[in-house]
Amino acid sequence: MPLPPSRRGSKTRTIQQFGRCSGREGCRFQPKSFDCGALIDDKPAMAKKPGTNPKGEFAFFNVVYEDGSQRSNRRVPAELLGGLDGDDPARSFIMEQDREIAEKSGRPPMEIKEIERVGAKKK
Repeated sequence: MPLPPSRRGSKTRTIQQFGRCSGREGCRFQPKSFDCGALIDDKPAMAKKPGTNPKGEFAFFNVVYEDGSQRSNRRVPAELLGGLDGDDPARSFIMEQDREIAEKSGRPPMEIKEIERVGAKKK
């Protein structure tokens, strides 16, 4: 008894979709193997949840320049700060950053008027 036209060949397609195709010439589906995938070490790292980066790695400063312009949240490594000097090393670090930026842009570096740590209480 022949199969109706809607069911003709459906068994072959199902077998081929699950990777049990013989791989004969002209077959649309190639044999599949789970061993050919990328290893875990070769895959890129997964995205992190927001806010999971280490805290306290950087201190942020607002910088006011002589011309009145302001740059907010300039990052300075926390390991440079503290000790007896307090926030003084931040000024030299930011000046060095400004020098590099000015060199790349072809403009002279601006003079810093004031540096204030973000979130610090005013005296």
